[in-house]
Amino acid sequence: MGNYFSAERFINVFPKVISNLSVNLHIVFWSMLLGTILAIFVAVLRIRRVPVISGLLGIYISFMRGTPLLVQMMIAFYGIPIVLGNLFMNLFGINLNRLEPVIFVEIAIILNEGAFLGEIFRGAITSVPSVQAEAGYSIGMTGAQTFYRIVLPQAFKVALPHYGVDFIGVFQNTSLVFILGVVDLLGKAKTLGAATGHSLEGYLSAAIIYISFSLFLKGVFLLIENRLNNGTAKAV
Repeated sequence: MGNYFSAERFINVFPKVISNLSVNLHIVFWSMLLGTILAIFVAVLRIRRVPVISGLLGIYISFMRGTPLLVQMMIAFYGIPIVLGNLFMNLFGINLNRLEPVIFVEIAIILNEGAFLGEIFRGAITSVPSVQAEAGYSIGMTGAQTFYRIVLPQAFKVALPHYGVDFIGVFQNTSLVFILGVVDLLGKAKTLGAATGHSLEGYLSAAIIYISFSLFLKGVFLLIENRLNNGTAKAV
């Protein structure tokens, strides 16, 4: 392969690239945690069909599902300081222009997940038979208790396969963040390539890490899904 690829360079570069995996995992953790919480609220509000709120949520979901995530990241990165900069400076003394780019990346992904997962959760919740909720009411549960103890656990089982696919998608989409200056896996690979003049080893390292961790996540979600299905079968 001439001087285009070197096993020695690959062995030297791989540990340096994987050392930045923590950046990607940090983004995935907070984005999925807060995005999931937001999605539950979005799903519930969509199901209840509150007139004005439901219409606004429809616009929000259409925008998030109709535009690329990278565009949303750019809007968050450049738009939030412009729109909210003076407000945050006056109220909290925070200069939004000095915040780390990763914060705006996470905001964009959280809002994106709120829309996508919100629709997944909405479908899962509405798939739970109404007699399940009626059973909760019949034993004296409140609406909130019925939702959290009866409806939500069953909806979670329905949504889990889609949630797992989405989770893996978010991990892979973190490959976009280096465009905004976040030094993640791909950002580290690009930096090393620019410094050494040899990019292939770094990008190959990043590809192997993305594939390996994606397969790991897939295995984790399949394990959880099988455990839940086996538990349901035993209960029956």
